[in-house]
Amino acid sequence: MIAADLTTTFVDTRTPAALSAAEAAVSRRSVRAYRDVPVTDDEVRRLLELTGRAPSAHNLQPWRFVVVREQQQKNQLSAAAFNQKQVASAPVVIAMYADMEDTLASLHEVVHPGLPPEKRDATIEGLRTRFGRMTLEARGQWANAQANIALGYLLLIARSEGLDTSPMLGFDPEAVKAQLGVPAHATITALIALGRGAEDGFVSHRHTVDRVASFR
Repeated sequence: MIAADLTTTFVDTRTPAALSAAEAAVSRRSVRAYRDVPVTDDEVRRLLELTGRAPSAHNLQPWRFVVVREQQQKNQLSAAAFNQKQVASAPVVIAMYADMEDTLASLHEVVHPGLPPEKRDATIEGLRTRFGRMTLEARGQWANAQANIALGYLLLIARSEGLDTSPMLGFDPEAVKAQLGVPAHATITALIALGRGAEDGFVSHRHTVDRVASFR
């Protein structure tokens, strides 16, 4: 059992204007037009730091991000994303991808440093053995499922912080990888346009709880 003093505490530094998780969930929409207002590096770093709090099996955190601001690169990404206008027009585009091979090569970074050395070594060896039995493709699928959990966090946190997003799955993944230097074995989870909306976006339409859940 890990001692209590190994637990780290996250300090909540939200501004008073920040939305609650419930408010962000209800009000978030996909926004495809953005105001010409910069998103600062500090805002992006805070967003990615909070996104990194997403649950991750074995704490492996296989998600990675490329933050794109430069207009020429955004234009090229837009072409790779079938000319979706928000890619070229948003202040920031984040390419989110899953890289299980990088994760396995750096397990010492994700196994808790407070564990006794013998426990750390055993945990690392166990993870290498488990995932080493899987094919490259299966590892990639597993990592991408984990990255999608973090994607949900990113979208919700962005809204709570006063930022709008448009997550996209419509793109040529090989073109995106080539442009951004993402490893060939990685999986592009999503492209996310990020900024402050110049439109409200579509009003969301969702199933009721009774349609999707049963209580037993």
